[in-house]
Amino acid sequence: MRTYRIADAARLLGVSDDTVRRWIEAGLLATTGASPAEIPGDALAQRAVERAQQGSDAADVLSSARNRFVGLVTRVQVDGVMAQVDIQSGPHRVVSLMSAEAVRDLDLQVGSLAAAVIKATTVIVEAPKD
Repeated sequence: MRTYRIADAARLLGVSDDTVRRWIEAGLLATTGASPAEIPGDALAQRAVERAQQGSDAADVLSSARNRFVGLVTRVQVDGVMAQVDIQSGPHRVVSLMSAEAVRDLDLQVGSLAAAVIKATTVIVEAPKD
């Protein structure tokens, strides 16, 4: 079975190396017992599924979409009636084109918390309720 170093596991799970080390110490992530620590692929996959099931919603909403990327807005470019919004969610950069009105209504700014909800070829951006 394939094993992963802590740095690789952290990158794949979208967390820091220190977080992976804490999970190992807390018994939340198994290792092979080798030194330096190696994480079995099946244990890493199980942790990834657990994290996905825990969810990290930016808003208190129910949705039929299953592809949801919570992250920080890194760019907002408004040009007339349309806008481009970039969201960095872990290692993933998600770009959405939307109306400038939607950007204003959601109060999207660089540094805002937002979720990109992807259903087929459409990206829906949500912002948390006040």
